Amino acid sequence: MRKIGWGVGAVAVVVAGAFAYTLLDGGPRSPEPGVCGSIERADEGTRYRALDCASEHANVRVAKVVDDASQCPKGGAPYTVFTRSSTLCLIPNFVVGACYQGDRNAGMRKVDCTTAEAVRVASAAPEPEDCPNGQKLTYPEPAVTFCLVRAADKR
Repeated sequence: MRKIGWGVGAVAVVVAGAFAYTLLDGGPRSPEPGVCGSIERADEGTRYRALDCASEHANVRVAKVVDDASQCPKGGAPYTVFTRSSTLCLIPNFVVGACYQGDRNAGMRKVDCTTAEAVRVASAAPEPEDCPNGQKLTYPEPAVTFCLVRAADKR
């Protein structure tokens, strides 16, 4: 009987420790600026899933976490807004040299550069810049300008 008591006590200590760890340090956190993820529309609504920025499916980057969508930065390309427990102002997670195409369910998604209507990211700069062809997306926070070209023009 005494061994059962020790076993129950040990389990209680482990559960209490896990609970404290979750509350103090390891619990789910709201995404922070700079974190990447995937945003997709599904039958049950739009979903955001945090991913490593190098992931093939990471199509957005958190620019800012705000209380309300009206607080997303203004003065550049429109931010994608995702709201659940917090409101995320999102920018594309573009990779220079990669090609993208608009997708009704995922926003911009990475595609093969031979795909019809694909755009290639020619450059990304941490400040407003003039793009040779005039096609650009500029975001004020974080400050970044993406120069885009039609992928068909650069084959």
